[in-house]
Amino acid sequence: MDTQLIDSTITRNSIKKLNVRCQSDKYKPVKEPPEKYIKSLQLDLFSQFVTNNKKGVSNTVEIWESIPKYFLTPAQVTKLRTKAGHADPYKFEYMYEGVSCLVKIQPALIEQPNETYKAFFPGVTEELVEEALKKFLTIQNHGIHDPDKAETWVRFSLSMLHRELKSIGRTRSRDEIKHAIQVMNKCHISLFRNNKEIWSGSLLQDLVTVGREEYIENTDSLHVCRLPLFISHAINQLGYRQFNYNRLMSCNEQLTRWIYKKLINRYRQANILNNYHFLYTDLKSSGLLQRETERKNRQKVLSALNELVEKNIVAKYETDQRKTGRTITNVKYTIYPSQEFISEQKAANKRSYQSEKISGNLFVNKTL
Repeated sequence: MDTQLIDSTITRNSIKKLNVRCQSDKYKPVKEPPEKYIKSLQLDLFSQFVTNNKKGVSNTVEIWESIPKYFLTPAQVTKLRTKAGHADPYKFEYMYEGVSCLVKIQPALIEQPNETYKAFFPGVTEELVEEALKKFLTIQNHGIHDPDKAETWVRFSLSMLHRELKSIGRTRSRDEIKHAIQVMNKCHISLFRNNKEIWSGSLLQDLVTVGREEYIENTDSLHVCRLPLFISHAINQLGYRQFNYNRLMSCNEQLTRWIYKKLINRYRQANILNNYHFLYTDLKSSGLLQRETERKNRQKVLSALNELVEKNIVAKYETDQRKTGRTITNVKYTIYPSQEFISEQKAANKRSYQSEKISGNLFVNKTL
């Protein structure tokens, strides 16, 4: 990932404040959602979009999504497991804002039918479930946001998730969704900057079954979970961006979705008179380029770029190989936007402007 991932709405001072809050929050006991409805202008703004199709858009929170979390494949996970089915935490180093970072993912231990436990790391299904839950957060009566405590909760059921994923062509069975929720709740993510731990928590925190004694067994029972502090902070600070949710979820390749979000957050002034470029080494921070050879990794990038063209996100792209002798050391990719992407970015810019105008910058400058 390149060194410009945090935009002007989330300053370095904001990150420092976020780190302090995260560290103080790490080892608190399980919380319960608010009993009463909390009127929140911040959540209202998070749920308002500039579009004629509200169902087709959602929000991306760049600072949260810049942390690689969903990159391990089933084959990789199988290799990480011991004969007993357990696995040690997986560590992945990357650069962020020019700073050395490390994410440590402790797998979820899920009980199997034979009463043994097997380790699972978050992957593609968990990624898709997270996107659906963030979408639910924008629907009336499904989101709860406490701006003073910087806590955000989302209500859902397994059946809701099943219907949502099916409607966008990413069908998962209810058992698969149930498993994904358990993995997201039971796995543990630790984030380090310059060898210092700045955040630790699960993907879905404080999972509570509402009005039911059984734990996530009834597919129609309503559940509520607390989302990571990064998302709550972004809602308070207006540190999120509108994007085409349907288009993202239609992308088949994880790397395509990762690059698409990168373009949404970084290529804000997209138009026919300018282009956007990034390097092959920037993509390494996604965690999604771990094939046997660099040649195969570069092929994977081209496949993702071709899908961006197919999905009408990119009109065309160019590649410029950087070599030392006969060895390719890096590749520069230059993106030319589609007209639809340009229109969507303009709508996102307008939405951001309107939100800041409505809030009067009251919440942008509010500390955690």
